[in-house]
Amino acid sequence: MKNLGFGTLRLPLTDPDNVTSINQELLNRLVDEFMTAGYTYFETGWPYHSQCAEDACRKAVVERYPRESFFLADKMPTYSIRTCSDYESIFTEQLRRCGVDYFDYYLFHNLGVERYDQCEELGGFEFLRQKKEEGAVRHIGFSSHDTPEHLDNVLKEHPEVDVVQLQINYIDWENINIQSRRCYEVARNHNKPIIIMEPVKGGGLASVPKEAEELMRKIRPEASPASWALRFAAGLEGVFMVLSGMNSLEQVRDNIRTFDDLTPLSLEEITLLERVAEIIGMNTAVPCTACRYCVEGCPQDIQIPVLFSIYNDMMRYGDINYPTVHYQHAVFGHGKAIDCIECRKCEKSCPQHLPVSDLMKDIAARFDRG
Repeated sequence: MKNLGFGTLRLPLTDPDNVTSINQELLNRLVDEFMTAGYTYFETGWPYHSQCAEDACRKAVVERYPRESFFLADKMPTYSIRTCSDYESIFTEQLRRCGVDYFDYYLFHNLGVERYDQCEELGGFEFLRQKKEEGAVRHIGFSSHDTPEHLDNVLKEHPEVDVVQLQINYIDWENINIQSRRCYEVARNHNKPIIIMEPVKGGGLASVPKEAEELMRKIRPEASPASWALRFAAGLEGVFMVLSGMNSLEQVRDNIRTFDDLTPLSLEEITLLERVAEIIGMNTAVPCTACRYCVEGCPQDIQIPVLFSIYNDMMRYGDINYPTVHYQHAVFGHGKAIDCIECRKCEKSCPQHLPVSDLMKDIAARFDRG
């Protein structure tokens, strides 16, 4: 199996303001390009695109290709579990949405400390083992955005898991919140194959500051910034799969070129990426990946990732005029930054551990004056 996976968190849309308006025709073309090149791993999830991604994945892959020709991964939404019976009902619904009899890989989604305690209380891992024994799941695991200490604890208590999914990229490698390197080392210490998510930081590493891109082009003139990020992730020992959310033919083709001729980073390139990370850090106010987990439960209907993107543009380019126009469009029919009531539901669901409520105050001060 080639180790580039097609993630469905960021699918192509017909309406950029509507995450459920998946462009199925274009998605089918992307899948065809991916499969024709010999890549076969697809990953989806219960909340993706407001619960529309699993259906889109069925239409693009399952209904158009023989089951034995691809691998499908899905995840149990730990944040939606309230009782033991929820595991079975959600799993059954996921099989139905995806149109399959089994999942090749099935993971608990974002198994942080609080959700892990609940999972233990409700017999979550017993459920996973049962599904594996029944043949409804081939490999089990979990994704984590928590601390390396928590990851180590889960792997000690559940050595039966087959894989772990971690956020790893060169900008988060030494980040004190994400701790990519330390989490990676924990997984390696437990000898668990690693699935990498966010290798391009939600697309953030595909478009880097001009100064950083110029440094990259001096060494590899034809290589995209995204390819650098993917090579960093794929070159780590023990990495089983690197997921990429592709929503254009250009992205699919660029990723295929990278993985068809995958070369490890040289010492010179590793040193360069350390400098690139410094440049990006100086130019990014809010390291949001636009996963949108924060949006689903916001009582004020604030489009948090959109506002962060606008705020980043303003901070990066030092301009207030165009960002203000974009802000006005973004809040039309939705909550403004000033409407934040600091309930902090968003912060509990944020994989990047961002202080969203405090940041909303900063954005409100910039854009909601008067």
